[in-house]
Amino acid sequence: MITQPDLIAVARGDRPADLLIRGGRVVNLFSGEIEEVDIAVAGNKIAGLGRDYHASEVIDARGAFVVPGLIDAHVHIESSLCTPAQFTAAILPRGVTCAVIDPHEIANVAGLTGIRFMAENSRQLPLTTLVMASSCVPASTMETNGATLTADDLAALLREGIVYGLAEVMNYPAVIEAERAVLAKIAAFRGHPIDGHAPLVRGRALNAYIAAGISTEHECISVAEAAEKLARGLYILIREATNAQNLQALLPLITPHNSRRICFCTDDRIPQDLLDQGSIDYMVRAAIAYGIDPIEALRMATLNSAECYGLRDRGAIAPGRAADLVIVDDLQDFHARQVIAGGRLVAEDGQLLPSVELPPLTANPVGSSVNVAWNNVNFAIKARSQQIRVIGALENQLITEARILDATIIDGEAVADPDRDLLKMAVIERHHARGSFGLGFIQGIGLQQGAMAGSVAHDHHNLVVIGADDLSMMTAAHAVEEMGGGLVVALGDQIMAKLPLPIAGLMGDQPIHTIAAAYAALRAAAKAQGSPLNDPFMAMSFMALEVIPELKLTDKGLVDVNQFALVDLFV
Repeated sequence: MITQPDLIAVARGDRPADLLIRGGRVVNLFSGEIEEVDIAVAGNKIAGLGRDYHASEVIDARGAFVVPGLIDAHVHIESSLCTPAQFTAAILPRGVTCAVIDPHEIANVAGLTGIRFMAENSRQLPLTTLVMASSCVPASTMETNGATLTADDLAALLREGIVYGLAEVMNYPAVIEAERAVLAKIAAFRGHPIDGHAPLVRGRALNAYIAAGISTEHECISVAEAAEKLARGLYILIREATNAQNLQALLPLITPHNSRRICFCTDDRIPQDLLDQGSIDYMVRAAIAYGIDPIEALRMATLNSAECYGLRDRGAIAPGRAADLVIVDDLQDFHARQVIAGGRLVAEDGQLLPSVELPPLTANPVGSSVNVAWNNVNFAIKARSQQIRVIGALENQLITEARILDATIIDGEAVADPDRDLLKMAVIERHHARGSFGLGFIQGIGLQQGAMAGSVAHDHHNLVVIGADDLSMMTAAHAVEEMGGGLVVALGDQIMAKLPLPIAGLMGDQPIHTIAAAYAALRAAAKAQGSPLNDPFMAMSFMALEVIPELKLTDKGLVDVNQFALVDLFV
């Protein structure tokens, strides 16, 4: 840190800067111009732009462009299956220097302890993290999760300075119906950023949701939906996650008239995608390739997000702002050559510098987080009619279809039928060993044999299993418990691949490259069992999320999200 008088002295040129970036072409997101000026850095701040500055350390950026550090406007670090430090190792070398994080996943397992764990393990990182208070723990009354957070709990986090704003308010029916508990949470964060989560909500219902105080939305899947929400005053966070790939569908939304109200976010990305494709940098490249002006694309990845969240200290290159900078050779093909975070060179050519020491993991706060009452678990489904409600999974989308199909019935039981891509699905309560579990059927996963299971199941993160036969499903489910949480592919009584996730059943304690390799083996094993999906595990994890339409399954049963009510499996 640097004192204000010292920063001003460097800006005047009366004392040397700590770092000088010389000869670069600075992308000015205020004016839309490219300036050939030097950047003087003092401590963790930009002191000035111009010529004739001097410094003890100089970076020669001649011929290259200098842009502000990228900002991920909404992300769940837990979805990378890694700790905050390993998440940082993946995205910081790509130019992402700030992330607005929602520890919603671990909060649903471990409550306030989980949020404090993520905040503590993010505090000493070279990546700036803004922790949002997880607003929907649980997401609704139609699930069993590991904790309950009240408005008073969240307000205490705000008073302690642990959180910055209120994370995605997922229980949009409760907001629209003005239920007291959810409105109390919103009221506690009045004057702070409040993120939205209202898929497919339009018209008067949307008016009611926004009137409650919501300021952003990242669940849009069509231009028409996004345009309406933007016109009603929401910032639109275009999302490109592993499973929810909305960027290409929403790029036509962007015009010179509305682009300043649009930001980029990744939400949920697996380690392989972070390492191979990237993060916000990937979205910048894709937007420019589509035809968006590079300066406009960079604004959506930096300044817009900063303004959306009231971050007046970053998002652009200007005196007094954070010295988070990215040097790139070509704006048309955005790849970070060098990354400066907090005034310090931290990465070159896609790699963290050896001098950057990531803090070690503090003690696992959760301990054993898979507690199942196995005596109650039975995957047999006695047929009670000829027709069943079936979850229709859609590739690269979080929404599903609610299908009604003929059941395949053998000896009086409704069973999986892989020839029809009709698989059995179970969600087993894993937090308190209360014995609740839901059973249903799903299409769109594509397994021809075997089963897959995991303790990652948004947002309650119970134990979810999808399979072609009951034996494989039971083998996979037990293997998850034996690991203390994780992901598994099984065939009969054999484990084909597995990934332990001992931290809350959500994150591994290994380097991100190790986790990525194990995850790749899981995907390959699922493909060998017949699934054609790019990432069946990410798809499976959202089939239990009862606040995204249309049909989902929790430990309490099938949820018709449009009715926001439990419905019978049999029609």
